[in-house]
Amino acid sequence: MRRRAADYRRPVRRRLSYWIWGLLVIFSVAGFALFVLHHNQHQEDLVEQPVLDKNTKNERVIHRHLNFTEELLSVRSYARQLAEQMALAKAYVIIAKEHSNFHLAWELSSKIRSCQSLLSKAAMKNEPVSLDEALPIIKSFSSLIFKAQDAHYDIATTMITMKSHIQALEERANAATVQSTVLGQLAAESVPKNLQCIDIKLTADWLEKKSLQKLADERRNSPRLVDNNLYHFCLFSDNLLAVSVVVNSTVSNADHPKQLVFHIVTNEVKYGAMQAWFLGNDFKGATIEVQNIEDFTWLNASYSPVLKQKNDEYLRKHYFEGSKDMSLISKLHNPQYVSLLNHLRFYIPEIYPQLEKVVFLDDDVVVQKDLTPLFSLDLHGNVNGAVETCLESFHRFYKYLNFSNPIISTKFDPQACGWAFGMNVFDLIAWRKENVTARYHYWQEQNADGSLWKLGTLPPGFLAFYGLTEPLDRRWHVLGLGYDLNIDNRLIETAAVIHFNGNMKPWLKLGIGSGHSQQPPPPPPLPPLPPTKTPSIRNC
Repeated sequence: MRRRAADYRRPVRRRLSYWIWGLLVIFSVAGFALFVLHHNQHQEDLVEQPVLDKNTKNERVIHRHLNFTEELLSVRSYARQLAEQMALAKAYVIIAKEHSNFHLAWELSSKIRSCQSLLSKAAMKNEPVSLDEALPIIKSFSSLIFKAQDAHYDIATTMITMKSHIQALEERANAATVQSTVLGQLAAESVPKNLQCIDIKLTADWLEKKSLQKLADERRNSPRLVDNNLYHFCLFSDNLLAVSVVVNSTVSNADHPKQLVFHIVTNEVKYGAMQAWFLGNDFKGATIEVQNIEDFTWLNASYSPVLKQKNDEYLRKHYFEGSKDMSLISKLHNPQYVSLLNHLRFYIPEIYPQLEKVVFLDDDVVVQKDLTPLFSLDLHGNVNGAVETCLESFHRFYKYLNFSNPIISTKFDPQACGWAFGMNVFDLIAWRKENVTARYHYWQEQNADGSLWKLGTLPPGFLAFYGLTEPLDRRWHVLGLGYDLNIDNRLIETAAVIHFNGNMKPWLKLGIGSGHSQQPPPPPPLPPLPPTKTPSIRNC
């Protein structure tokens, strides 16, 4: 009995346990899945919160250090979209006005002002333009631009109109550039009234005081003028104040000023003033000779090609009337390009036949150190000692000479290094041996039609002294003052000679602006002006 009962109950208990265990497993799996899902969501919430805070901080940093220029260039920025729509709207304003659609032009101008105001505020706040700020203006611009296009202001019309406006603006810009060049040149050539009065007073002194003329005659035969044991400097100019600055600054920085001799050549108009000035002042015992170029009877059209070209009516028309380059005409009207004083540098051995070595100085230099060591430099048989200007790209031969002409291209290297006129050491013995003046005459004759070069004495100087120039240390001569505001101040301070070869001269009102941080040291003060007894001239 017991064995049957046991056998009868055992299968029922097994069926029930299977169902129970199956349900427990299902509930366990579901519970575990719900637990895992809930746990992951909680972790994501915990992780996302710091990330959002971090992103918010980054955005604040970006806003605080926003580069608005980069914002305008960014493809995704609203500021760029506004700027592009504003540029297009400005074009349509011009076209609308040309077609007398002033109402549309007014609407576009109003939106342009709103856009400019928004961009200005964003730039001042140093924050990007938001969508809420930009959207109304973008929609308005889009509507107005569509309206403009619907009024037959299509893209082709816009491009043609804007092209014509660009051409007109370029013509106006070119005209303004030419006018600026002409006015700047005029300012550079002009002499302030007070300086003109000095010339008049000194000329009156020279004409009235016979003692000055007698003193000049006595000094004209001084043996010091031909003594090769002394240091000889030559200047060719009609600017009294400029020459006086050169002489006075040279003397002030010389260790032995009494051993200096200055040879000055000027024109007939300024000769009397120059004589009265240098005879009436003592430059620390230095010897100063003033000559009149009109007295050089040997310098005539039959000898000098430059004089022949100056007197040739056809060549004058070629240079002044035949050129269509207005900037070139303004430069050619500069007296330095047509004045014979500027070409005297090629006749130094003829002017001073007994001298062996001289230092040539332009009248727009200021001397800051003793120049007498220049006379002991070894030029290694060369004629010209000069500072090369290879560091400046515009001082290569191809920038000055026409290398499309075979006369130039077959004899010279277009990449040859140029050098500076303004402070040059000339060995006159080597000059006479190489006959440099004849070279100069040859090239002037070859350039009679202006086909080899156009302006100045530097191109013929490159040709005449080609292969005969000894490079000097750059610290002897620093040029570029008067137009280049980026000259290293340390280079200016250590230079022996600084050269104001731009229009901004130290003695003119047209000077270097106060904003220029690299001001050169001022030149030494000038000697006092000799008193005059002429009442009518005193009121100049």
